[in-house]
Parts: sequence; C-alpha cells; structure tokens
Amino acid sequence: MPLHVPPAPAPALRTVLTALGSPTAVREARTPSLRTVQGPVTPEVPLPVHILDRITPAGASATRLAGWRFLIRSGDRAVAAADTMLTPDGWAFSRFFEGPYITATERALRQAETMQQPYQARLLSVPELYMLTLWLHGDCTADGATGQPAATDLLVPLAPAPPGIAAHRPHRVAELLPVLTHRLTPGPLLSSPA
Repeated sequence: MPLHVPPAPAPALRTVLTALGSPTAVREARTPSLRTVQGPVTPEVPLPVHILDRITPAGASATRLAGWRFLIRSGDRAVAAADTMLTPDGWAFSRFFEGPYITATERALRQAETMQQPYQARLLSVPELYMLTLWLHGDCTADGATGQPAATDLLVPLAPAPPGIAAHRPHRVAELLPVLTHRLTPGPLLSSPA
C-alpha cells in the first residue's frame, strides 16, 4: 500500500526553498554534505513533527505540532533535512541538519511502504528519552498537523533508539506507550540515613 504523506503548508515549503536558494543560509549550515553537494537539491517528503510532552498510563496525554521536516534530496538519496517552525508571523525556516536520523527516517519510510495497511506518515518526538519515531497514523485523510496517536497507530523508533527499545521495529501505540511510561516514571527516592 502506498504511504500517504500529508501536504505541508505552502509557506513552510517556501521558507525551505528560500533557504536552499540562499548561499548564506547554506554556507552557514552545519551540514558538510549540503555545502559540498554537486547538482540540484530538492525538499521532499514533508513530515509534520509532533512532540509528545507527557505520557500517562492511559496513553499520550499531550502532543503538539512543533513544525515540518523536509528531507533534502540530491539524486537518489537524502543528504540533509530542513526544519520549519510556526511563529507568530507564520511559518519560518528553522535549520538544516544531517546525521543518523536522516538515514533512519528514509529506512523507516521504505519499510512503511511495504506494509499492507495504508498509513499517514508523521514524526513523533519524545524529548525526555531523546527518541524520535516515525508515527504511522491509521487515518490517511486526517489533518497531519493535528491529533493524538491512536492505540492502533504504529510507532517505528528511529536509530539511534534509547537502550532497550529496538530501532526500526514497528510497535502499536498501545504496546509502546506503557514501556515509555515506565522509562519516564521516576524511581523511588532513597531515604536519608538516620
């Protein structure tokens, strides 16, 4: 089944295109591969980035849209990514970057393309665990900028994943969130010696 990628807001895409066309923005980017790439580069695969602020035993209790991420492609591979964020004045370019999450995102997207059920692709970040997942939302017609993870949605942790959580293994939200809840729950405080 094809993987559905929600359309990014046009102003967010424009800010990335403007940054890619700016020699200053590209030169100052901390992405060696973007600075040295030969030939044209294009922003592709816009993914809404949601932040999971709190996890309770009942599930995700607070998610919010943080921005849109575009994979920057040169030829047949992604060489970097560009993030945008919503400001009081509208969508703004945030940064270019590269690193292991670029390759991991591409791998997870290819993996999702082979699944039998159609999904809408999103990213879900769990800052407290330094964890990023590909969020495969079951409602392909939903607004990619809104919503909570449904119990039947899939989360695919991207490499590098936190210790004890397998990267690139799809988990149902209902199965993974309890594991994350235990990871985020502070342990009992040691009592002071008498």
